[in-house]
Parts: sequence; C-alpha cells; structure tokens
Amino acid sequence: MRRQTRRNPALRRSWRGRDGQQGGKATGPDMDNPRCRIPRQASPRQTRQESTRSAGGAAPEVWAPGDLACLGGDAHGDATAATGTTSRMIIGDDTVYYYHDMIVEMIKWGYQEGKTLFGFGYDFRQSNRLSETLDRFSKKLESVYTASGGKKINLITHSMGGLLVKCFISLHSDTFEKYVKSWIAIAAPFQGAPGYITTSLLNGMSFVEGWESRFFISKWCMQQLLLECPSIYELLANPNFQWKDIPLLQIWRENLDNSGKKSALLESYEPEEAIMMIKEALSSNEIIADGMHIPVPLNLDILNWAKETYDLLCSTKLPESVKFYNIYGIDYDTPHTVCYGSEQHPVSSLSSLLYAQGKYVYVDGDGSVPAESAKADGFNAVARVGVAADHRGIVCSRRVFRIVQHWLHAGEPDPFYDPLSDYVILPTLYEIEKHREKHGDVTSVAEDWEIISPNDGKTLRPGELPPMVSTLTTSREGKEGALEEAQATVVVHPEKKGRQHVQVRAVGVSHGG
Repeated sequence: MRRQTRRNPALRRSWRGRDGQQGGKATGPDMDNPRCRIPRQASPRQTRQESTRSAGGAAPEVWAPGDLACLGGDAHGDATAATGTTSRMIIGDDTVYYYHDMIVEMIKWGYQEGKTLFGFGYDFRQSNRLSETLDRFSKKLESVYTASGGKKINLITHSMGGLLVKCFISLHSDTFEKYVKSWIAIAAPFQGAPGYITTSLLNGMSFVEGWESRFFISKWCMQQLLLECPSIYELLANPNFQWKDIPLLQIWRENLDNSGKKSALLESYEPEEAIMMIKEALSSNEIIADGMHIPVPLNLDILNWAKETYDLLCSTKLPESVKFYNIYGIDYDTPHTVCYGSEQHPVSSLSSLLYAQGKYVYVDGDGSVPAESAKADGFNAVARVGVAADHRGIVCSRRVFRIVQHWLHAGEPDPFYDPLSDYVILPTLYEIEKHREKHGDVTSVAEDWEIISPNDGKTLRPGELPPMVSTLTTSREGKEGALEEAQATVVVHPEKKGRQHVQVRAVGVSHGG
C-alpha cells in the first residue's frame, strides 16, 4: 500500500549515505561476520564472483568456535561431573569471536571442550536453508548424540543461527526431535532486520569506522557483495508477518504540477512494495572491472528464493518434546523505517537513492534487530526475556549467562533465581501462630526474604538510607456478624553487599459475633 503525505516524517537521527558520513547512534550493522571471501557461485543458494577489492584484499574464510560453537552437558558441581552429564548443548552464531566470554563461563559451570563443548562452522553468506549446511548440521547433531551415549542436546543459537535452526526444523523435524532436548534462541531476527537490510542493499554497510576503515573492504564494495548474499535477502522484513509497527521505505519525491512548479511529496512503501522500489533503484547499478561494465542489479533469483524461505519459516512447527526459550535485546535505538530525501531536497529519481543519505526512524531492539521481530518466534515458548544489550554484546551479557545457567540447570543453579526480574528472592523465615484471646482469635505471621541482586554495579536502594517501613490495615464484617481485622507491616532494609532484607509482620484478629 502506498501512502502519501506532504508532512515531514517523524525522524530521530540520520544515518550514513554513500558519502560515508554518519549521523546515527548505533554503530553499524553487525548481523554478519565480515570475515568472508568474494562470492564465487551464481545461484539462488550460492554467491557469485565479483571484481571487488579492499585495501588489504578480501579476508579469508575462517572457522572459529564462535561460528557455530557447540557447548554440551547439564554439568553439575565440579568440572569432572560434566563428563557424566544427561545431555549436550550446541551454541551457534555467524560471528567469529563473540562467544569467548560465554565459553569461559560455560567451562566454569563444568563443561569441557571436546567432551561437552563442541563447534560447528557455516558460511553466513549462504541461505539459511542451504541443503549442504543443513546436511552437515544433521550429521553434527548425530555425532554429538552418539558420542554422548544417546543423550539429547540442548541447543543455543545467536542471531542468524536462529533462522538456520528454524529452517532445519521445518525440513528435518524428525531429526531435530530425535536429537534435541531444548533450544535457546538469542537475538534471532525471526521476522527480519528491516532498517539495516534496506540500507545495506541500497548503500552498503560499514563494519568499522574511523582510520580502521582504510584497511577494510569499502562500504560500496560491501554493497556489491551483499547484493549476491542469499542470507541478506532472508533478513528483509518478512512480508507475511503482521507487524504492529510496520517498517516502511519512505521517499521524498520531486513532483511537478501541470504548470511545471516543483513540490515535494512523501511516499511510504510497506515491505512488499519497498522491494519493488529497491529493485528499480538498483536497475542501473553496475561495477567497472578491466574496462567492462558489469550489471549488479537486485538479484531476482535470490529474492524469489528468499520468499520461499519466508514461507518455510512461517510454517515451521516445533516438536512438542522440545522446550523453546527466547532471549532478545531491548533498550537500544534500532533502525526500522528508512527515509530518503527531504521536503527541501526531494529525490528526483530512484537511482539517486544509491548516493543518498538515508535517515532512520528507530524502534526498540538491540540496535540491529527490532524487539518485535526477535520476539515473534512463532513457537509456544517456555519463556521470553528481554535483556538490555546490543546485538553482539548480548552474548557477553552477565545477565544472559545467569538466565542460560538457570534454564540449563548447569553448574550450581539457584532454584530461587527469577530470569524475568534477574533477582534471587530467598525465603529466610516463615512462622505462623494461632491462639485465642478474650477479644477473639488471633493469627500472627512473620516472613522474611533476602533479595539478592547481581553484582553489576547497581543497587536496589542506597545503603546509607534508613529502612523503608509501610503499614497496611484492613477490616471487614465476617460471617454471622463477626468482625475481622488485620494489620501488616513491611520493612525494606537498605541493600548491603548485593543483599536486601525484607521483613513482613502481620496480625489478624477475628472478633466473635
């Protein structure tokens, strides 16, 4: 549906255009690992060769534990206990080194590399339903399952790894059910990452800023590469999803009336129509190599392939025996709608979008993936928890470590920990006493808790403050004219060394009628 208005859109910050200038808050798209080769194959599933170069040449394809790292076991107690665990776990992502802190943390819980900690690498550029990748993943699940003596796997994914696993479930449901016990998805773009991907296709992306950018593939070269990456197309806004906050491509277009007078008209395009605008804008896109002009338009074969991937993802059914958990990033400005041109400087032709500086309209998310997209997994989740972290930093978050440990029952989990509040509420006292006095029946209740907060440099209440006391009194007429009265006092003591003591004292009296 095309929307038109002559009013300025609600824009908060600008972003980078082809001139490389930056005006946004976030630090650039980090959905994918920049360590890649120039594509070599032309097909809907594989990338093709382009004559793009960077100052240091294309970085080699590297396998590391962070590509799709596998961690295993319900480890309890010391490290030796991990070898006798009841299940295994695989953790996956498209980055190279961001899992280091999580791997170190898992080892503290009792996991052992090569025994209950494994790795599986894959090419982030390819489609999330590339048969070769899914076949290798199936074999990996089987090998880990066999090595563990038939113990099921706990699976953890980050970012695009969540889409790969969802495709695997849709195409290999029986295999997934056979080998997997639970799946924790972290920051998965289940419905896409509309803002970043739109500008990536039109203007490219930068992984590093400042002087370091001189030693990395340029933003323009990156754009030519991304136009041949199936995974990028699969991160476009899912047109089948019913968005509450619809991602738009907005363009201030130059308009001429019958008298030849110029004016600006704001046009807004929803996801499916936005693709047509991107297609037209890229219709004359080309690169020049060895004197040859090589067209690099929007790849329609890959686009059609991606649409089939959308359909596959929408129809995925999680096996009932598998428990699913979702952790997603919040509290970061995340690009969603993109606007080109302005009322004062409208766009005269769509091809000029490639050289324009787009402006973002932001929504809540992790800086790359909108929270609305990450939450919309389509499954009957055991729990969904939003964590204040950016897209990459979320896998280094201490809170995420606590949540994962709690859900996996790993190491020495605290049974009183609450992943939603991130506090441990520990009952320390509960007493109840009933007796009869002249004026009626008396019931006394005493209850104490310790609220234990994570040591993340935050305090619930400053320690120098006095205790906070609140009193509640209530009464009512009971059966046969009896009068019932109750009074409760709550004392909240200042936090000290990550602990906050809470006392509740209550007395109830029932007078005879």
